[in-house]
Amino acid sequence: MENVCIELDNIELSFLDRVILNIPKLTVYQFDRIGIVGKNGAGKSTLLKLMNGQIKPDKGHVKHFVDFGFFDQLTTPQKTEIDYELKGKLSVPDTEIENFSGGEQTRLKLAQIFSNYLEGLLIDEPTTHLDAEGIQFFIKELTYYYGALIIVSHDRYVLDKLVTKIWEVQDGIVTEYTGNYSDYVAQKELQKRQQQEQHDKYLKEKSRLMKAAEEKMKKAKKITEANGRMSKKETKAKANKMFMTKSKDTSQKAVERAAKAIEQRVEQLEVAEAPKEEQIIRFHQPSALQLRNKFPIMAELLTLKAGEKTLLEEASFQFPLGKKIAITGKNGSGKTTLLRHILQRGEGITISPKAVIGVYEQMNYQFTKNETVLEFMKDRSDYDESKIRSVLHSMSFIGNDLTKSVLNLSGGEAIRLVLCQLFLGTYNILILDEPTNFLDVFCIEALEQFIKAYEGTVLLVTHDRIFIDKVADCVYAIEDKKLVLKS
Repeated sequence: MENVCIELDNIELSFLDRVILNIPKLTVYQFDRIGIVGKNGAGKSTLLKLMNGQIKPDKGHVKHFVDFGFFDQLTTPQKTEIDYELKGKLSVPDTEIENFSGGEQTRLKLAQIFSNYLEGLLIDEPTTHLDAEGIQFFIKELTYYYGALIIVSHDRYVLDKLVTKIWEVQDGIVTEYTGNYSDYVAQKELQKRQQQEQHDKYLKEKSRLMKAAEEKMKKAKKITEANGRMSKKETKAKANKMFMTKSKDTSQKAVERAAKAIEQRVEQLEVAEAPKEEQIIRFHQPSALQLRNKFPIMAELLTLKAGEKTLLEEASFQFPLGKKIAITGKNGSGKTTLLRHILQRGEGITISPKAVIGVYEQMNYQFTKNETVLEFMKDRSDYDESKIRSVLHSMSFIGNDLTKSVLNLSGGEAIRLVLCQLFLGTYNILILDEPTNFLDVFCIEALEQFIKAYEGTVLLVTHDRIFIDKVADCVYAIEDKKLVLKS
């Protein structure tokens, strides 16, 4: 039997009046490989910190039976000894930590956690700043890891490759599903279909009973009308006639009682709610914004440098109208620099004169005006309020979230709002630099729907392989100072 590594028993954790986690019992075994998913703010990172001992529950106990390593995306790495070979494989620079970029800090922390064997690992969003090569290294290191692995990640590819269980955190409750992320999605879809079947069955039975009750009431009404048509002469008839009338009256009441009994059965039916319908969102482009150029963004013999380093050398490309175009490449290859050069209409770039470009840049969310989320959107969109609310809802802005001041939004909320504003704004080209960073998987899936439904041209940079597969019509890669069309 597998050894127990962590045991959570009768856990309750609240913040103000909100229950963050309510866990009767959870157990992590020696060879468990668990992926934790849930919407932003659901309590995924809190659950990891609870298991790491950084947070104490209001009620219950967390028991540790082995030592765990902890990777936190948001903390600055400390100076520790790391394996020399790992340092080289992860391209960790020999410089002071304060000079490290976000990606370099991530690689350093991974090198630190992989330098020593631990019986358990708690890992929170490890791939946010990693390129495709770094993600593959991360997966390779953990594929044959001999210990308990619990990971929070928005990268569905990583979850598919590494985990065999999913813990879904929703409304403070942790639900366990067997399999990787794709298996989890399939199980959720099956649950949805079964819920729809139960709802259809409920409606059918309710309709049958209501129809039966209605027929009984009609029958009772006919008996009443028949009694009412009796003439005065008939009412003065003999005793046997009086007995017959009394029998009819009794029959009428019996039928009414039967109808009432059927109606009570309807009220006692167990209600099966319909699954929530996913609204199909469309971003229609007004004729005034429609471009005519077949290639609204082009480059001819473009050479691009960052200081003394050449990123692109005499690159030529034509980005087609209305397509979703992904640019990939290693960290530092020049993806973000290329996007900025296009935005600045730099040398070698030709852009349609009617292009109206909306842009999302990493960590680019500064609000200066005190207004609510809904007011912010209504002031920056020509769509009606119902459409705005629908889009905001898809990005997890629900209920009181709409009345929050934009000045009080968290980083994740701000990112989601900026993305909503771009798709609801008056643009015909969108440029998105790493838009999936810091989004949960549910918001990433909503963003995929936004991009598919958008009628304009989208140019994006991302390391998320599944995201690219879902949305991109064309994929380019920066390789050896060239922009190469991959598909």
